[in-house]
Amino acid sequence: MSTPIAAIVHADRRAADVLVGEFATALIRAGHAVHGLIQWRPHDGKPGTVLIDLKSGEQHRLFQELGAGSASCSVDTSSLATASLALRRALAAHADLTIANRFGPLEAEGGGLAAEMLAVMAEGIPFLTIVAAEYLPAWRHFTGGMSIELPADRAALEAWFANLTKDTP
Repeated sequence: MSTPIAAIVHADRRAADVLVGEFATALIRAGHAVHGLIQWRPHDGKPGTVLIDLKSGEQHRLFQELGAGSASCSVDTSSLATASLALRRALAAHADLTIANRFGPLEAEGGGLAAEMLAVMAEGIPFLTIVAAEYLPAWRHFTGGMSIELPADRAALEAWFANLTKDTP
């Protein structure tokens, strides 16, 4: 049986985001119930980055403007909390696949979307996220080693998901 938890390990953040967005769109068009959040960063950079709810299409601003001299984390935690509803809805619907935009520094410390991610995984709902190499040790600890690590490659994603649906009675 294939593991229902997967992380795309990326070297190029933007390419991984585009890959996951295209993969999610293809699955939705094929009739799969795909829920969760994808991340979109426009060419003008970090300030315009949004999380897009795959089910509702609602967009949530990811970063707040703190000013040029700020050294604080610029993640908009209020917006992130609102966006987390997408993962809770995926849990309630027992989606075919739940996607979380990223396992990053907030999740590595137990914050961000960590609680929602764990809830989805605990129910055995197929789960996909993106992880930078620097957060792989934290990801492995977070999942108890129960995750598969995939390259940022469409064929690898399709094979992983096909194996999951093949395992489903």
